[in-house]
Order: sequence, then structure tokens, then C-alpha cells
Amino acid sequence: MPTTAPSRVPTEVLHHRIKAWFQREARDLPWRRNCSAWGILVSEIMLQQTPVVRVQPVWEAWMERWPTPADFAAAPAAEVLRAWGRLGYPRRALRLHAAATEILQKYDGAVPDTYTELLALPGVGTYTAAAVAAFAYGQRTTVVDTNIRRVHARLVIGQALPAPALTAAEMTLAAQLLPEDRDESVLWNASVMELGALICTARSPKCEQCPVFEQCAWIAAGQPEPTYIPKGQPWAGTDRQVRGAVMAVLRAASSPIHADLLWDAQAAQLHLEVTAELAKLHQLNTHAPQLERALAGLVADGLAQLSEAGYHLPG
Repeated sequence: MPTTAPSRVPTEVLHHRIKAWFQREARDLPWRRNCSAWGILVSEIMLQQTPVVRVQPVWEAWMERWPTPADFAAAPAAEVLRAWGRLGYPRRALRLHAAATEILQKYDGAVPDTYTELLALPGVGTYTAAAVAAFAYGQRTTVVDTNIRRVHARLVIGQALPAPALTAAEMTLAAQLLPEDRDESVLWNASVMELGALICTARSPKCEQCPVFEQCAWIAAGQPEPTYIPKGQPWAGTDRQVRGAVMAVLRAASSPIHADLLWDAQAAQLHLEVTAELAKLHQLNTHAPQLERALAGLVADGLAQLSEAGYHLPG
């Protein structure tokens, strides 16, 4: 992928137009309102592969219950998983719990303020470390998520979609576009991300509402089709769906669930506490090897435990 704009549009023009749009149109999200570094870290972990509309109510309840890393580190793992609810990919919750414990032990309960220290926390990757450094501490870091990659690909390169996986060329381009001024760089990162989330979307971009429509290399090229078909993540019938249904049962249960209840729909009707959740699991008509695989995977990932009494959330 090339790293310079074919149209030679001055970056100052792109900066001005996109940042001005953001200041007019940005969503009023709670983690943008004088939020603590901990709150921003929680939001970034929750927003991984999960839309804002699902994250916001969980984040608000989470921050009211656990406003600091110390509060969260003291919480039992079972309560953490219950509070995570149906956000998906619940291993994120356990990694965040591990990160809070490390923040408490190594940094006296304060979220570290350097990219390197953030990156060393459990469950924190390059994007999250850069985002927290920028949005929590105002640092000049190159933040690159899916939305930003898509805006850069269209606006600067003239391609419908970025490469299937993040490339070094994309990181170079993002660094080239980043304003030198610290405050302006933070605003730019947030602005491009929001533009990708609201306007320059993957499937139905609202080009007529875009503040840089006239400068867009993709528009100038005639909006060429993608060079590949993005692979969506299937859900129905997958192990992930079964794992999610089992986790719903365990979250709702106040005591261990005997394995027979997970297999036998008639026996499950006798367990009133989790009847609805068990019914949803059985409606999947999961075959035995898949359910066994899901249960083994949950135990291996630390999301469930098996005792003589049955399956339950970690202690």
C-alpha cells in the first residue's frame, strides 16, 4: 500500500475539516467527559469488537460499581463475569481484572501513563495502549483502529477498504498524518475514529455528509469496489454461540449447575432459577461433541470451573 496521497491534498486541509466536523457532530459519550484514565481503559477494552450501544450501559454500571482499579481488583472473578453480561468475548473481563490487579500492585492503583507500561498490562495491545496514552493522558501517539484504517484507505489511498490485516505501510501513513502538536494529535485521532464510525462506514458510507468528500481519493477514483470480500464472523451454530449460551446459564445460577441439566432438557425444567437460560441453550440443539468442546474450552480459559457439584463461574 502506498503511504502518500495521490491527490496531494495538504494535510492541513484534512486536519481542519475533519476536526471541525468532530467538534460539531461527535457523540456525547460518557468516557469523553472528564473521564479518569481507568474509565478510558475500561471503555477501550469493552469496545473491542463490541458496538457503543451495547457497551455504554454496561460501562456506566461498571464505573459506578468499580470506580477505581483497586475497587475492581478486589472483586471476585464470578462477579466480574456476571457484570460483563453479554458483551461477548468474556476473556476480556478476566484480562481486565488481571490488569487492575497489576495496576494496584505495580503502580499503586494508578493507570500507568506511558505507552510501554500500558502495553505490558494483561489484555492491552498496541491499539489500546496508544488510545489510553492519547485519550487519558493527552500524549502524541499513533492510534490506529479499524475505523481509522478505513478512513485512511479511502481518503488518502483511494481504496474501498484497508488491507485485511494491519500493515507497516498503514502505520507509516497514520504517523505521517498525525499532527505535530500534542493536543491537536489527540483531537485528530478521536476525529478520524469518529468519522469512520459514523460516516465512512464499511458497508453504507454516508459520503454526502462527509466533511472531506471533495478531498477523498476514493471518490476521485470513482469509488472502486473492494479488492477482496471481508470475511464476517459467523455466529449461528458456532462454538462461540454455544459457549455464550453456557455462560448465560452460569451467570444466572447462584449454585453449581450439574452437567445433566446442560444435556437434558426435561431435567432442566426442574431448575427454576435458570430455566430460561437453559431453554435457550437447549434450543440450539447442540450435538454432544460441540457442547463438550465448549465446556472444556470455558474451563481451560478460566471462565468456568468444574467441581463435584457441577459447573460454575470461577471462585
